Amino acid sequence: MTKETSRKRLDRTTREKLIVEEAIKFFAEFGFEGRTRDLAKRIGITQPLLYSYFPNKESLIERVYQEVYLQRWNPEWEGIIGDRDRPLEERLCEFYKAYSGAVFDYVWVRIFIYSGLKDVNINDRYLSIIREKILEPICIELRNSQGLPKPTEIPLSDTEIELAWGLHGAFFYRAIRHYVYNLPLTENLDKIIENDVRIFLKGAPEVQRQILCLR
Repeated sequence: MTKETSRKRLDRTTREKLIVEEAIKFFAEFGFEGRTRDLAKRIGITQPLLYSYFPNKESLIERVYQEVYLQRWNPEWEGIIGDRDRPLEERLCEFYKAYSGAVFDYVWVRIFIYSGLKDVNINDRYLSIIREKILEPICIELRNSQGLPKPTEIPLSDTEIELAWGLHGAFFYRAIRHYVYNLPLTENLDKIIENDVRIFLKGAPEVQRQILCLR
């Protein structure tokens, strides 16, 4: 927000939106060690005015979490993974292409990393969603594709979940390489996602069968 903008008489909703937008950029750049005093100065308002919208730093961080992570979550993604009328490879490719389009950006990645370093509790909450909405369904569909027992018969194990983390982690580390290490991205991200899924489906089914036999 420019100083010229800050001097205008904005309605409360508009100003709050501008504060949140600048807070997202600020935390992505400086992490959660960044001071609200500096954020207010950057926006062009006083710290007391900032606190009239968000009573403390924690409430502002919570709003950032809502905007950056929850607002970008599309419930339709879950239906893609579970659509058994289509091959599992096709479903996983479609899901990760859609997911990357929503979260593969500067603020999403950097705020997530800073959250883990500062122990802000964004990571735990978001990763619990990832486990429930993505990783467990992937493991269930992987079982189904092989005619293996349902989770109601044999519960999913943490070892199985690690298989799905391997696929998801490849996607996330690629984002870290770009937005944290500043390494260039491949020009054809869709093709790379397809390769990740194929590699996963070449190895994970056999390992999953072995895991279930060992239990």
